[in-house]
Amino acid sequence: MVKQDGGLESSRVRQLWHLLEPLHAVLYYAPEAFEEAAAIGYATEERWPSYFPYRAAPLGPVSAEQVASAFYSFSPRMVAEHIDPAWKIATPEALLAARMRGVDRAYRAIFADRIDSPELAEAAALARRAAEATNTAGRPLAAANAALDWPQAPHLQLWQAATLLREHRGDGHIAALLVAGLDPVESLVSFAAIGAASVERFESRGWSPEEWASARDRLVARGLVHVDGTATEAGRELRRSVEERTDQLAAGPWQSLTLDEADRLVELLGEFWVAVLSSGLMPSETTLGIGKV
Repeated sequence: MVKQDGGLESSRVRQLWHLLEPLHAVLYYAPEAFEEAAAIGYATEERWPSYFPYRAAPLGPVSAEQVASAFYSFSPRMVAEHIDPAWKIATPEALLAARMRGVDRAYRAIFADRIDSPELAEAAALARRAAEATNTAGRPLAAANAALDWPQAPHLQLWQAATLLREHRGDGHIAALLVAGLDPVESLVSFAAIGAASVERFESRGWSPEEWASARDRLVARGLVHVDGTATEAGRELRRSVEERTDQLAAGPWQSLTLDEADRLVELLGEFWVAVLSSGLMPSETTLGIGKV
């Protein structure tokens, strides 16, 4: 596997994302986070009314158009449905406080007595060092999260580091999609085409059947997708290049760690990754393609 500038193999960069992503995503699935959102006025019958303002809060009270741009693959209609009223319900500052309370409670429930373990503190310190080394130029979500104050508790530092690193990677992923000439809905159609997740799962991003079909037709015309929606060899190669470019763009922060420290972080994160997955909070299939790309 290709080595990045700091000597870390791209497979290790991707593995660290796989391990950190569930630690970040607890915010969007934990009942404690929903309770905190409900307490400040958000509907919680489904996750989207809190997902959009929770994730966008570091940006400030920005417009739906700005959020749709930063989140990229969501239908602008879906973003507007939840962002247009979001800042009238609560301020971004209130949401930032609520999401930290939610994560604190969720982590304590999931990790139990391991919340104060030296292993968690060590993992948090290593992840924070990588997170603080992020170059946020051209990365709006990473920059917004990097501007936040760090919490004192190690478990909250771990979550904040995971969040900053995943948004840094996500910003880079959008750049890779743009270079590949994949617009927001085409990026999903092409990802479904290689089996990253089911078409039904990608429907959660809010695109209409007509928009999906139109994007598929555009990719068929480019020779990237068959008429049945599966990827051609060229389509698979394009997605492979997108993921490799994403790994390359995500590698920078990890140059702050030695290879041994990166290996140690992988070792430390394992038990907490297992704990989150064993909690049953995470869906069995996501739109991120973790484990499939």
